[in-house]
Amino acid sequence: MNYLNKAHFKGRITRSAKEFLQILRRNKSGTVGLAILLLFIVLGTVGPMVVPKPVSDPSKIYLPLSWEHPFGTDFEGKDVFAQIVHGTPIVLQIAFLTGLLTILIAIVLGSISGFKGGLLDTVIMFAADIILTIPFIPLFMVLATIIKFSDARAIALLLAAFSWPSIARAIRSQILALRETTFIEAAKIIGYSTIEIIFREMLPNIAPFIAVSFIFASINAIYAQVGLAFLGIVPYIGENWGIMINRAYTYGAIFYSKSFWYNMAPILMIILLQTGLILFSRLLEDVLNPRVREE
Repeated sequence: MNYLNKAHFKGRITRSAKEFLQILRRNKSGTVGLAILLLFIVLGTVGPMVVPKPVSDPSKIYLPLSWEHPFGTDFEGKDVFAQIVHGTPIVLQIAFLTGLLTILIAIVLGSISGFKGGLLDTVIMFAADIILTIPFIPLFMVLATIIKFSDARAIALLLAAFSWPSIARAIRSQILALRETTFIEAAKIIGYSTIEIIFREMLPNIAPFIAVSFIFASINAIYAQVGLAFLGIVPYIGENWGIMINRAYTYGAIFYSKSFWYNMAPILMIILLQTGLILFSRLLEDVLNPRVREE
């Protein structure tokens, strides 16, 4: 019996791998997105161990592109590529941690609100409406004087606290639609608990939406953290790409023709990462969509 279970499990893995490869071949844009995302993950994990930290060198101010300096140097003689590499981990950490926390909050509150209804639904949706009306940037400017954003986790937690309402509303709508279906009524009759019905029966049916929402929550977090760093609202944490843009503006590098690549490097990285995530979201939706797997 144990041997049969192992053979069955191995067979399922083999079939899943074949299906995934078929989706990769069919979804070219999604495959490109996956490749870009893997590139940034490698850049953020392995890169800092391989590329030395950027150091100031007055003799190398605003050097052009070369093999030694792929993106040239900045106004302090620091290698721009090294700044990009060492800025990648903090950008990825905040982005994906914010996306994860946002989705977890949205799933819990949206599911409870849609399934339970009543007063609980009213309170949760009222809280969501209030958060949606709060101006994001001014609030962070005030909070920055009270809270010390000492690490990526603090920034991600605060970003997630103001990012969940729209996703929670969408999840609530889908839970409301599923609540009246026959298989949910059957689960109630069998005696499933609320948690079992939500997590075993409902959420798997909206997995593609949840996965795509996670990607877009991460994308929004990238925009938010870079914007906050550029405005100087969060402290200088390592070599954040937003800090690079902030320093380019503060020290007048954006007005200097020789600093073109110093100005453009972080912007191009943001665009490339965002593009990779958007394309990857299409692949993720295909992988989790049973209709696509059956084709």
